[in-house]
Amino acid sequence: MTRHDPETSPRRAARAEAERLATAALTLPEAAADDAPAAASTRRALRRDAGAPQESASETRGIRRLAPVLLRRRLAGVAAAVVVIAGCAIAVGAAASGGSPEAASDAVAQIAGPPAVADDGIPVPQLAAVAATATPCDDPAFTTALAAGDDAAVIDAAGGGGAFRAAVASGIAPCVSLSDPNREWLVVNKQRPYDPVDYQPGDLVMPADVRALEDSALRAPAARALTSLVKAAADAGVGEIGYLSAYRSYTTQKSTYAGRVAVGGVAEADRESARPGYSEHQSGMAVDIVPCNGSCKTLDDVAASPQGAWVRDHAWEYGFITRYAEGRESVSGYEPEAWHLRYIGPELARAYREGGYTTLEEFFGLPAAPTY
Repeated sequence: MTRHDPETSPRRAARAEAERLATAALTLPEAAADDAPAAASTRRALRRDAGAPQESASETRGIRRLAPVLLRRRLAGVAAAVVVIAGCAIAVGAAASGGSPEAASDAVAQIAGPPAVADDGIPVPQLAAVAATATPCDDPAFTTALAAGDDAAVIDAAGGGGAFRAAVASGIAPCVSLSDPNREWLVVNKQRPYDPVDYQPGDLVMPADVRALEDSALRAPAARALTSLVKAAADAGVGEIGYLSAYRSYTTQKSTYAGRVAVGGVAEADRESARPGYSEHQSGMAVDIVPCNGSCKTLDDVAASPQGAWVRDHAWEYGFITRYAEGRESVSGYEPEAWHLRYIGPELARAYREGGYTTLEEFFGLPAAPTY
């Protein structure tokens, strides 16, 4: 019997070739099994072409026995890889969802992709219905009070001053106009003139029991509120409060503004006086107060007076705010005026005070108005 070197043994070479071919041919199990005879035929042809010894019958049987073994090993490897990948997906899903098995299953389902398309075509996305934003303008009590011109009832129907302010500032109450000169919530500034420009209120009265330094009236609600404020200040022992000016017509404001321009020029006049058609005094809801102790002092004396200090703390209780506050010229457009009170009603004045607001522009979410 001829002895062969182990490295060149035909059996070893055949085994190595069988392993290589079995591995290369493995794509799908069925294909590997069906192609085994063809692979053996190809190997024999290659041997003939190369002049190599042909496989013996026993070698062929050995190769056929070996192929299933290699196939099982490869399938086992593929199965292990699938298990590892699925395990990783479940672990990642569990970590992202707090560790619950149900959430982990959901994560794996998400990795698997979207659901299959239905037989009748692409499914139509089901969108959840979004509830419409509630608006006071859909409330009959609110709209009825609005149509009747009852400002207090309107604010009450909205749920109070804070709720009314929030609805208007957020834009969900389009039926409320901040430009209506007949409303307590009117906002007039250098960007918001009257419409009509020569508007005149129809319910002007002189405040009762209040010293007036000139014949100047207020709208009825503001006049009653001023009477109450002056009495409360006197009862608190801070002294008498009088007033210099309240309502000014469009024509009167023309003369007032022209006089300021003549003294200091347009730029200076615009810081301390409104142009005709832009003055809060034309609304009949603004008043310039002065401190009085026997005789009355000037507007400039208000800030440092006991009356001025009391007004800063209590005017809101009677529906008034200090319209032009210290340090807010960049928003309101005017220098601070401790004497200039604006009536907006008790409920809105309370919301203004409690919210820490210093300008009506910010209170109602309007742009700043420093210039014309």
